[in-house]
Amino acid sequence: MTGESLRLDGKVAVITGGGSGIGRAAAVSLGAAGASLVLVGRNADALEESARLARETGVEAKTVVADVSRSEEVRRYVDETVSSFGTVDVLVNNAAIEGLVAQLADYPEDEFDRIVAVNLRGTFLGLRYTLPIMIDQGSGSVINMASIAAERGLPGTCAYNASKHGVLGLTRSAASEVAGNGVRVNAICAGVVDTRMLRSLAEQFMPGQMDEALTAIAAVSPTQRLGTPEEIAVAIRFLACDEAAFINGCAWAIDGGALGTMGGGWT
Repeated sequence: MTGESLRLDGKVAVITGGGSGIGRAAAVSLGAAGASLVLVGRNADALEESARLARETGVEAKTVVADVSRSEEVRRYVDETVSSFGTVDVLVNNAAIEGLVAQLADYPEDEFDRIVAVNLRGTFLGLRYTLPIMIDQGSGSVINMASIAAERGLPGTCAYNASKHGVLGLTRSAASEVAGNGVRVNAICAGVVDTRMLRSLAEQFMPGQMDEALTAIAAVSPTQRLGTPEEIAVAIRFLACDEAAFINGCAWAIDGGALGTMGGGWT
């Protein structure tokens, strides 16, 4: 590839869950590629910090405080994006929550509903209100953030696992429907990445033993280390760019080899 590769100049990208972790890293990466940004989430201060970092790359970045599980708020962030920039070229459906760790037979029903509402319904709503714009313009790329939990089971995280399996189903259904319109829908199955969410799960699995828990979790990957948000952002940037035009309906494992090997685990 040339020095002009993987550019997003003139494109508009929406990133949900843009206030931290993978969302923040994606904002900086897509901004560095030239995309104008709209960052969506529930924490205004965190969103503004991500926007500030993205603006340092020389692009325009706006923030919208919204709950991705609520249809009217998803419509609002899409409408505000179109009002500000005229269109949506890239959607990164990244917003997610981990929830409680508990055995399925004891899992609180309201907690299950809460996790599915954000992780799965939020992804569905983002697709529902963004795809018509992309279809009309004949181009667009959606990157749904799944997880290695979309391909494997993990005791204690039934709601999270179910929601991420569902994200893959949405990805594949949408990809089959819109490919003929020049629109691509892919998913990234991120591995164990050092984020607030992962550390929350680590604390629940091994209370008061964070270092030991992170070491055990890192053993999921044959690399024996955690990934970084920036490493996931590289894949997001690639899938957003025109160079990835023939990649559609993909479930791309960015996990240090965890799904592709006989690696260990932390349970």
